[in-house]
Amino acid sequence: MSDENHPICSAKSCRAAAVWVLAWNNPKLHTPERRKTWLACEEHREHLSRFLGVRGFLKDVVALAEWEAPSGPGSAADR
Repeated sequence: MSDENHPICSAKSCRAAAVWVLAWNNPKLHTPERRKTWLACEEHREHLSRFLGVRGFLKDVVALAEWEAPSGPGSAADR
């Protein structure tokens, strides 16, 4: 969940600014290269990472600023 100008944390009921991108995929549903994303604030980064990790879905945790950089992992060239 995010506002285009102010990305917010994906944790339920959290309205804090997102500072992390958790890239994940469900291997039963997605091709190996596909990356879905959740955003996380500092407070919820570990909780959301653990949630995805125990299911084997978590692929990467990247700072939002790095993810959005023109040559970062979330750049249009990599999608």
